[in-house]
Amino acid sequence: MTGSSAIIAGGSGLVGDELLHLLLKQPEIMTVYALSRRELPLHGSKLRQIIHPELRITEWEDTSPTPTVGFICLGTTKKQAGTKKALEAVDFQLVKDVAKTMKMLGVRHIVVISSLLASPWSPSHYLRCKGKMEQALVKMGFEHCIFVRPGPLRGDRSKPRKDELLVQGIFDALHPLAVGPLANLDPIPAEQVAQKMLALAQEAQRHELPKVFTLSGRMLASS
Repeated sequence: MTGSSAIIAGGSGLVGDELLHLLLKQPEIMTVYALSRRELPLHGSKLRQIIHPELRITEWEDTSPTPTVGFICLGTTKKQAGTKKALEAVDFQLVKDVAKTMKMLGVRHIVVISSLLASPWSPSHYLRCKGKMEQALVKMGFEHCIFVRPGPLRGDRSKPRKDELLVQGIFDALHPLAVGPLANLDPIPAEQVAQKMLALAQEAQRHELPKVFTLSGRMLASS
C-alpha cells in the first residue's frame, strides 16, 4: 500500500473507529478519506473528512489522490432501525450505494464487514440482508472483494447492544466448552477485526488473495 490512499465509511462504529485509527498510523498510506454522517473527533494531516447525512460524495476535486482501497464498516440491528425495511435500507441498500460510490472514485480493492452466517437464503432477515449485500458487491467488478464475518463483537460502544452483552456474558461462562463451530460465536475484540481488515487489504494489494474472499468467526482472531 506504499504511497496509496484509502477511504472508509462507518468510521464512528465499533470496528470502524479502530480501523480508522489504524489507517492513520500506517506510514505507507498518504491520505485517508472518512465518509461519515457527522464530523468525527479526529484530526491529522492525512485525514480528509467527507460529511453527508446520506453518505454521498457530491463533490470531488480532480487533484485529490484516488483511493485504491475502500473499507465499509456500516451496519445496524432491527432494534436500532425499528423495522425490517429500515434495517434493509442500511445493511443492504446503503452499503451497496457506498460501495458503488467507492468504485466510481477508483477503489480497486474493497473490504466490508458482514456477519457470521450471512446468506441470501437465510431464514433470518438480518442475515439475508447481509448475504444479498455480499452478492451485490461481488457483481460490481472490484479487483478484490473481501468480506469479514465476525460473530458477536467485544469492545466499548457508546451505546452497548444488549444482545452482544448477553452473548458476551454467556460465552465468558461457557468459553471452555466452545469448541468446533461454537467457537465462531465466541465474542471477538473489535480491534482484532480491524487489524485483520487492514491485513487483508494489504494482501489484496499484493495480489495474494482470490478475487472474492471471505473470513469468518474465530479465523478473524488468528494471526
